[in-house]
Amino acid sequence: MICLSLGGESMAAALQGMAACPPTAALIELRLDLIADLDLTELLRAKTRPVIVTNRRREEGGRFAGTEEQRIDLLCQAAGSGADYLDLEAATDDKLAERLFSAAAAGKGGKRPRIIVSWHDWRGTPGVDALRRRWRACREKGGDIVKMVTLARRPEDNLRILSLIPYSRRRGREIIAFAMGEQGRSSRIVSLLLGAYLAYATAARGRETAPGQFICEEMSTALNLLAPPGWNMRRP
Repeated sequence: MICLSLGGESMAAALQGMAACPPTAALIELRLDLIADLDLTELLRAKTRPVIVTNRRREEGGRFAGTEEQRIDLLCQAAGSGADYLDLEAATDDKLAERLFSAAAAGKGGKRPRIIVSWHDWRGTPGVDALRRRWRACREKGGDIVKMVTLARRPEDNLRILSLIPYSRRRGREIIAFAMGEQGRSSRIVSLLLGAYLAYATAARGRETAPGQFICEEMSTALNLLAPPGWNMRRP
């Protein structure tokens, strides 16, 4: 699936982005750490697709300026306000993570949001053995989906991060895995063809929430050209 990643610099921009979500995007990621005058309840009330709520910490490329407790509190609020998915960094303190798991279990109206346990490496792409160790750490944290993202410095870096997709799926765990940066752009498309749960895209050039994102329509066009017969872009 293609996921439109929305930051915006204000609530107005985020709401406008949700309302204008391209039809090629099956989900929307709301980057709370990139929205200055956040009103989470209003934002989730206005959702037009299933949403992933992300509140990225600075250590992994985000801009949230508060404490870790405040960061997780916002995710807990999202769990009770209609979020469909929550992004939890694997490095989050265990007690704070448990707080989020408990909030997700309570959900809203009996619906439990799925938890994506994520890990990002902005320095580069480690070797396969190191990546698999990180994958196991993400899996052991709990949650429903593993997300592993690295920075590609050379084309061959894409092969290592993409190798996690069949590795994870053979072990019964859904995964999101790709490389950031110009050298990693192709991995975003290939990841879906290999069976990744979703890949992130932007609504327009200049609105990227991470380096290397395609515009939604660009990604959809590439997938339609490259996908084998019978392949389903909205598999999950």
